[in-house]
Amino acid sequence: MTKPCVKFESVTFLYETSAAPIFEDLSLQFDVGWTGVIGPNGCGKTTLLRLACGDVAPVAGMVTVPKETVYCPQRTDEPPGLFREFAAATDRDACVLRGQLKIKVDWPDRWDTLSHGERKRVQIAVALWRAPRVLAIDEPTNHIDRDARHMLSGALQSFRGVGLLVSHDRFLLDALCRQCVMIDPPDVVVRPGGYTKALALAGAEADRARRVRARARQELKRLQREAQSRRQEADRADRKRSKRRLKPGQSDAREKIDRARVTSKDAQAGRVLRQMEGRLEQAREHLDRSRVKRTRRLGVEVYGEPAKRDALVRLPAGSLPLGRTRELVFPDLWMSPDDRVALVGPNGGGKSTLVRHVVSQLDLPKRRTVYLAQEIPLAAAKTIIAEVRRLPHKRLGDVMTFVSRLGSNPERLLATDAPSPGELRKLMLALGVARTPYLIVMDEPTNHLDLPSIECLEDALDDCRCGLLLVSHDERFLRRLTRKRWEISEDPSDPHAPMRLHVREAGQEFGSG
Repeated sequence: MTKPCVKFESVTFLYETSAAPIFEDLSLQFDVGWTGVIGPNGCGKTTLLRLACGDVAPVAGMVTVPKETVYCPQRTDEPPGLFREFAAATDRDACVLRGQLKIKVDWPDRWDTLSHGERKRVQIAVALWRAPRVLAIDEPTNHIDRDARHMLSGALQSFRGVGLLVSHDRFLLDALCRQCVMIDPPDVVVRPGGYTKALALAGAEADRARRVRARARQELKRLQREAQSRRQEADRADRKRSKRRLKPGQSDAREKIDRARVTSKDAQAGRVLRQMEGRLEQAREHLDRSRVKRTRRLGVEVYGEPAKRDALVRLPAGSLPLGRTRELVFPDLWMSPDDRVALVGPNGGGKSTLVRHVVSQLDLPKRRTVYLAQEIPLAAAKTIIAEVRRLPHKRLGDVMTFVSRLGSNPERLLATDAPSPGELRKLMLALGVARTPYLIVMDEPTNHLDLPSIECLEDALDDCRCGLLLVSHDERFLRRLTRKRWEISEDPSDPHAPMRLHVREAGQEFGSG
């Protein structure tokens, strides 16, 4: 059997609502092995994966794709096709994958009660079980805890077809990928290695381009000075050869000028000037070709303030149901106006359930609370973008400036009816923080965001003065921004024992999260 590959030949693609093509005259080839796809939110990463799987067709050019392809989207609203068959299968591959990713046979009957992390594991396990020749995965580590990340990486390393991976998880990209496609519209560049190597190469190329441009600018300035000198010399020669300054009786002088014109003795300066003008034009063209791509200025500010009250959260001890057989038991929960709390625990442990319960019990003005849920339904996403378009001009400008400073293209965003999950998070954050909140609650805030956006958000929240309640599996993000932990744990020996939440102050030993 021949080795599979995906080939893009002069591909142009745009959506009906797009003002400009997402890709134009794009030629690429993907062979066996994993290729990382990197770029800012909204740049076309998901579109590239869907083109590679034949889910959408280019408006020009050709994409050659094998028949057996599987695309795993970012969203986990619906169970993947063949989920029930996979859960009931007795073949070796199914059994190994269920064991690797800790998938239980009763999950098809309780999809609605599964966490998004559990759903993501199901999505990828079913895709690997189908053994496609092309597998495209969009943000596989979204929602997934640290232990599941290791399991997932091991499972993906066993894949032997053409793999395309969109991810902001630099460790996964480094572990899996032999090359990376780096999208920075309108440019699409393939570089060898994982994320770290590809990023270093991109930085070195940018440095070289800046040096080449600096030399080209210096050479142009030198030639401009020389051309000015030659121009002055040619002007003097032209004046010497002109008869206009002679009086009618100066026949000898007129004859001398005519001889100089015939012998071209005084015309040399003019020829040198014309040559110099040609060199100047070449130098200008060289400077134009050596343009350095302007980098977008990133960085946002989140203006929160402490509430003038004793507590942001007062929640008496209690329990919450988790599906049909388990519950989450929690003690009295308290947040002071300047508390920064990390809520951590395993997939399916009830983190999102608890956050929704906390938000529903808040005694705060609604406009002073920002809540970003883990996932936004597609219908709600379309409603949000429609509402944003109707904002007053100044308000819309402020929101789009915020989005731009998090690395997304405002024009592209406003042109779509279905923003990417990362762009949607940026929009909702921009709408919320303009109200100077007392409390910001975020469920997996780094999911779907590109790496520069995560760093910008981290910096902004670090300087923010309001209370924070953050659910995340991003340990670096939490260690920088939080001082207290609400940690959910389970009894591994008893699958029906309740999940329990423990409150740990700064300085106490934290669990894995």
